[in-house]
Amino acid sequence: MNVNNAVFVTSAVKPASFIRDGLPSIVFAGKSNVGKSSVINRLLNRKNFARVGAAPGKTIHVNYFRIDEKLYFVDLPGYGYAKVPKAERDRWGRLMEAFFSEPELVTLGVMIVDARHKPTADDVTMAQWFKSTMRPMVVVANKLDKLKKNEIEPNLACIRETLELPEETTVLPFSAEKGEGREMLLNLICKAAQI
Repeated sequence: MNVNNAVFVTSAVKPASFIRDGLPSIVFAGKSNVGKSSVINRLLNRKNFARVGAAPGKTIHVNYFRIDEKLYFVDLPGYGYAKVPKAERDRWGRLMEAFFSEPELVTLGVMIVDARHKPTADDVTMAQWFKSTMRPMVVVANKLDKLKKNEIEPNLACIRETLELPEETTVLPFSAEKGEGREMLLNLICKAAQI
């Protein structure tokens, strides 16, 4: 897969605009300030492909990027950021419910959490949405570079336990900053997409 061949396709603001053309969809989700855009940019070796906003919560639609004509990276709206009006948060919630009510829209779920902290109630809800699709998922524990060596294993165990992840779900230590975990995540994506 040539990750350099990446194009932005569309921003879906309503369920009718979700892409249903049969290409595999790798679906990224995470809290507004967890570095989701940075993870996508690191995977694609781009600086600003997925917008990195100074203010969290910039992804407010379901954004589709076509990668090498083989699959989509689907960037879901960030969640859990307090400075967004309630009406906007409710709109996101409805959009997410519609998205996850169609499991075929998800080939692989990539849920991004902060390796430094115990997952929040919003993270637990997002993990449940992914699990409800019965599709494979991987949890990316980003910001690994901010942890001491002896903190990594206990933190990963806490993430697995809090999100109630089944054994087969990978919890992947990752650093968007340093690139650690990138090859492993790309391998999991290719395997799920069967490319």
